[in-house]
Amino acid sequence: MAAVVFLIEQWATGLYIILGALLVLQFWRFNRAQQAFRSTQFELERGMARTTRTSALDVMVFLVEGLLFVVAIQFVVAPTIRETGGMPTTLTIIQSDGDFRTPTSAPVEGEFSIDSSGVQLGEVNPANQILPTPTLTPTFVGTIVPNSPPPIGCDTPNATLQVPGNGMIVFEPIVVRGTANSEDFAFYKFELNGPSTFGNFAPLAVDGTQPVPELGDLGQLIPSFYEPGQYRFRIVVFDTANAARASCEVTIFISEPIPTATPLGTPGV
Repeated sequence: MAAVVFLIEQWATGLYIILGALLVLQFWRFNRAQQAFRSTQFELERGMARTTRTSALDVMVFLVEGLLFVVAIQFVVAPTIRETGGMPTTLTIIQSDGDFRTPTSAPVEGEFSIDSSGVQLGEVNPANQILPTPTLTPTFVGTIVPNSPPPIGCDTPNATLQVPGNGMIVFEPIVVRGTANSEDFAFYKFELNGPSTFGNFAPLAVDGTQPVPELGDLGQLIPSFYEPGQYRFRIVVFDTANAARASCEVTIFISEPIPTATPLGTPGV
């Protein structure tokens, strides 16, 4: 049920457009039937106009109820589910060095000795010591598929993506990290293009109204709404004239959740 609610929330903008267009069409149909009812003097034509007018009015009432339903889902039901624990509002990224599956080598049998000829005993002047400078390692962003299509438009600081990285496999909700900033900044939004969007970029229900000039959290991506496959994910930054000023587009791979290994049990004593 929660998945359906969040799916409706993500597609709320499109639903508003569709329902609004249908509402305008039915209103035009109602006015035309009303004019026909007033202009004709034949009872048969008046009856047909009356039927068309009633039908259009019923459909308009149904469309208004649909609009109210989508508004309730977007602004009441979905936030309530998040607050009650149905879906976390924000997620914490756990930094790790990856999933190492290399088997541990067996211990060396027999005795061995350590060559201590190069060890200097006694006090050493710290001024004469050369200490290595630690090098910062990049933040781990997940499993990356090699030879993925290159990113597009990510060469400026106005729109960048660190998470998800280009070629990243996504199977659980993640916090999108990067930058989003421009002159006359208005907002930024996420868009997705892949099997579930019929090959077109579809906006996600995440619009940021505050610029993020430095690397930080931009929003959340929930892959469970979309069927597995290869997608193009991008962030687009808009100015106050509603013009796109910068964008960053990467390739991601949405997959089913990775199953958790089941313990085989404790061997008997």
